[in-house]
Amino acid sequence: MKILSSTASELAANEFADPSFSATVIAWQKKHGRHALPWQQTRDAYRVWLSEIMLQQTQVAAVIPYYQRFLSRFPDVQSLAAAPSEEVMAHWSGLGYYTRARNLHRCAQRVVAEHGGVFPRDPALLQDLPGIGRSTAAAIAAFSYGVRAAILDGNVKRVFARVFGIDGFPGSKPIEDAMWRRAVALLPEQGVESYTQGLMDLGATLCVRGKPSCNTCPLAQRCVALATDRVGQLPERKPKKAIPERQTGMLVIVDQRHVLLEQRPDSGIWGGLLSLPEISTSDNVGAAVARATATIGEVASCEALQPFTHVFTHFKLQISPFQVALARRADGVAEAGQVWYPAERLADAPLPAPVKKLLLEVFREADLFA
Repeated sequence: MKILSSTASELAANEFADPSFSATVIAWQKKHGRHALPWQQTRDAYRVWLSEIMLQQTQVAAVIPYYQRFLSRFPDVQSLAAAPSEEVMAHWSGLGYYTRARNLHRCAQRVVAEHGGVFPRDPALLQDLPGIGRSTAAAIAAFSYGVRAAILDGNVKRVFARVFGIDGFPGSKPIEDAMWRRAVALLPEQGVESYTQGLMDLGATLCVRGKPSCNTCPLAQRCVALATDRVGQLPERKPKKAIPERQTGMLVIVDQRHVLLEQRPDSGIWGGLLSLPEISTSDNVGAAVARATATIGEVASCEALQPFTHVFTHFKLQISPFQVALARRADGVAEAGQVWYPAERLADAPLPAPVKKLLLEVFREADLFA
């Protein structure tokens, strides 16, 4: 039975095998692909890993300055593992998807504790680390150690869906499983680094979602979507659902050149970052502000600021900010995790991007940076 199962598996893989596909991708990448990205000039697994995590759901142009600043402060996995979590979050602030930063820190600590500060070359061991999925593990292993492992990120799914005419939403398990079988079968025997980078480059520069450059694509002659005039339809989008909305009130409690901040829980949105105290918008605002400031000090005024919306992956957050000025501040802080933060340090504070923008505008308009 085992022999038959193995044979069936091999037959399934052979169904997708095509050495000419990888040869075309490799030849194109060597001549036309990207070669000057800062993380391409090294086989240091730490730097490769850092770039791969930052590039998850984030464009290259946005990642590069964060990557460079991050490395200047945390040049190796040991320095990152030893750093306070607040400092790691501060260097990540503005890049979004903050679970990545928490996992990044935990991953560095485990690599130091369990692997002697050296990232393993085995994709299975890499995938066991926080924040590293199957595709990311394969990319790290391929770029750092030349390991023959298949990737399947969003860009590659788009290339496969179009070139091979794959119907269905790529995020559904049956379609994704079939794509993984294809990805493994198409791996070249040699040149896995150029092949892996080539797939990424094709998806990021030519086979883009909006206006793909089919006329310069090396896979155009074999592209089923192009031949059947379905480039705009493939890959199929995720079935739309109504995006839920949530509401919250945020209190900008100001005392001279300081604002009251509090650390958010590690789990949930903006986990581990500093943010503003919140109140329920369903309550009476005056009563809610009074409760929130009861142990902080005496309120001199409360002014409603311009509401705004922040869009997350799965919901929209409607934020109603209120600026609260104190006539007298109580000694110390109200609760553990709260801190009076100086205005001049807000630009580098570990804050969610929309909260940082709000605070910088508030203090700039009040001329408190002068």
